[in-house]
Amino acid sequence: MLEKRDFYINGEWVAPKAGKDHHVIDPSTEEPCAVISLGGQADTDAAVAAAKAALPGWMYADPAERIALLEKLLEVYKEHAEDLAQAMSLEMGAPIDMSRSSQVGAGSWHLSNFIKAAKAFQFEEPLGDHAPNDRIIREAVGVAGLITPWNWPMNQITLKVGAAVVAGCTMVLKPSEESPLDAMIFAELMDKAGFPKGVFNLVNGDGAGVGSQLSSHEDVDMISFTGSTRAGTAISKNAADTLKKVHLELGGKGANIIFADADDKAVKRGVLHMMNNTGQSCNAPSRMLVQSDIYDKAVDEAAAVAAKVTVGPASEEGRHIGPVVNEVQFNKIQDLIQKGIDEGARLVAGGTGRPDGLNRGFFVKPTVFADVTPDMTIAREEIFGPVLSMMKFTTEDEAVAIANDTVYGLTNYVQSQDGARRNRLARHLRSGMVEMNGTSRAAGSPFGGMKRSGNGREGGVFGIEDFLEIKAVSGWATE
Repeated sequence: MLEKRDFYINGEWVAPKAGKDHHVIDPSTEEPCAVISLGGQADTDAAVAAAKAALPGWMYADPAERIALLEKLLEVYKEHAEDLAQAMSLEMGAPIDMSRSSQVGAGSWHLSNFIKAAKAFQFEEPLGDHAPNDRIIREAVGVAGLITPWNWPMNQITLKVGAAVVAGCTMVLKPSEESPLDAMIFAELMDKAGFPKGVFNLVNGDGAGVGSQLSSHEDVDMISFTGSTRAGTAISKNAADTLKKVHLELGGKGANIIFADADDKAVKRGVLHMMNNTGQSCNAPSRMLVQSDIYDKAVDEAAAVAAKVTVGPASEEGRHIGPVVNEVQFNKIQDLIQKGIDEGARLVAGGTGRPDGLNRGFFVKPTVFADVTPDMTIAREEIFGPVLSMMKFTTEDEAVAIANDTVYGLTNYVQSQDGARRNRLARHLRSGMVEMNGTSRAAGSPFGGMKRSGNGREGGVFGIEDFLEIKAVSGWATE
């Protein structure tokens, strides 16, 4: 079993000052695979102090220097891609092929996009022709606490670290205690890339411990958090006393609206998207709204597609889905599947219990419910597992009303050949992102939501701006 108890503080791996052991569980076997330390207040204080001390030299450095280090980080990241893939597969259950392509690939994608955005970014510019002696300066918020989730570890770490580096923030990362191993490899890569001491620090811990200590810390100027809406609410309350900047990327309950004129692959695409990463994505299209003309056919197709989705251990190569991350999540998902049955939804694929042939590990059957109504629990709560809820609609207005009838507002999806209709829905759907006809958002597109899906944006120029303050200066000398 791996022993990874140390923290990365001020450019060195140091023993915890107030740590306690925590076992990392392999969700495919339910057995411990590593032991880490959960830090205490003294560890958090040490990391924050290192970041604070490093801030002046880092934030006032030439942006070109920061960009060059980010380019070096991307280089060493690619060199250690397999190490990252193996770590994520082991600790959070992403099948190894998916871990190599999507989990690791997300990190290199974001780092590349930040480098491109940074090279064109204006940190200082005139206010306008009407005010030649006014300048707008964009400078680092300061010390940033980064709290990242277990479901897309490298995706979220690189989205936060990449933006903070470009902006000139120093940082303390607290990765999820469920998936800390990849983050510790990432800390080694930051060191190998040559970042100055104190710019990047890592302290492992849980939300109640290090997470709360960071969000309430007087010397932390910003918290960037990705995780549940419940935890995001707690962080906001914790941060209120110090009025620090808070960026939240939270839960979702995405609607995938499929009109009768959708392309032939729309239903299959929607089911497979839902099952990707074992349904553990905040932007998953978990509510499939289908126009009544094609509803029955769509239900049959969705059931057939889900029935062909195979489930297996994360260590095995192939296109299967793996386990969910832990026992708590497994039990929650099982309870919600049962609630769907109890509340009258029609089960057309999957159901409770483990898939056939798997009697150990946190494996969930790919599940599809039909005839779901907006008031049912499975239509309202984020399940965070491979469970799809199908609902019927008749008119465009009805589809928009159902889609918007949620406390969440992260990503919605539209499938139609009618361009004018797609554009109308894109304007009326209350979500931070809308994806249409299976077209992914382009490089540098902002990721984030509204309502209880959070605030702020990640990725590209938009992500960099979230780690910056705007300073207005008058009387600027132009000669």
